[in-house]
Amino acid sequence: MSAGATFEARLKAQALGLGFDLAGIAALGPAETAPAFERWLAAGQHGEMAYLERGAAVRRDTTRPEPGMRSAVVVTLDYGGRSPHGTVARYARGDDYHRLMWDRLEELRAWVRAERGASVGGRAYVDTGPILERDLARRAGLGWFGKNTMLIHPGKGSFFFIGALFLDLDLVADAPLAGEHCGTCTRCLEACPTQAFVAPGVLDARRCISYLTIESRSVIPDGLRAPMGELVYGCDICQDVCPWNVKFAVAPPAEGTLAPHADRVAPDPHELLALDDAAFKARFGTSAITRTRRRGLARNAAVALGNRREPRDLEALARAAKTETDPIVRVQVLEALAQR
Repeated sequence: MSAGATFEARLKAQALGLGFDLAGIAALGPAETAPAFERWLAAGQHGEMAYLERGAAVRRDTTRPEPGMRSAVVVTLDYGGRSPHGTVARYARGDDYHRLMWDRLEELRAWVRAERGASVGGRAYVDTGPILERDLARRAGLGWFGKNTMLIHPGKGSFFFIGALFLDLDLVADAPLAGEHCGTCTRCLEACPTQAFVAPGVLDARRCISYLTIESRSVIPDGLRAPMGELVYGCDICQDVCPWNVKFAVAPPAEGTLAPHADRVAPDPHELLALDDAAFKARFGTSAITRTRRRGLARNAAVALGNRREPRDLEALARAAKTETDPIVRVQVLEALAQR
């Protein structure tokens, strides 16, 4: 990079040098998508995710989560959309991404302080603060909102994590990407097994397989179990069919934090149903799969076995019906046995 490069250009180059795949800068302020987000909450389409309601007022404006912050460096990290098909969403097949991204963002903050002074304030966010991350990333020029609600970049697709480093500096922001580039394509809407998209760009989380298998703490409703097939944690279907991912998705890392574990691609639902809390933590303790807890993963495994309904699956469900002590899992096991 030339000696005359702007601070913003050097900052983004430093982010890329730390291993992020995209970097852009956005000015903090009112979130453009806040009204749509609040309409979504009012319609109850967030389901059991009450934390979204609690933080709604703060999410309206990105200057609110951390007072004094004025700009954000928004980054993405690809996790490999060309990983083989499986029953666990691709993002959760490696170790938990939060610490990896936080550490890199903290390194970026240290570089900023070295360049601009130790008094520069900042804070890193990776899925943990009351922020509309997609809104911020779009404003930083990192993509547009697809009809499946995902942020899509024209050269990367959508299989990536989003993080941000808030800074108390006034930085020159990047321009948002002009327009949206889905055109007349509706492949994502048509491919959803549970018909979770009530309109282009509007997701009813209560019908989304990712929500049902990860965020929901309840029994999977009748009518949504069969379309889940054998998926036990998350869903990539609306991303798999997106032409931008078909063209630009890349292989997952061969090593390191995000490299897929072989037993997290398509784990045996028999084994998942049989795990106790200690075994669950031992097997998945370093993974984002801990989000669903043992109860959720066993519940999901019961649904998968009920959908597959091979003789040995029914035998496993019958055994679990006699031994399972968790009330949610037990009900799901009985529902699976009764399923036709």
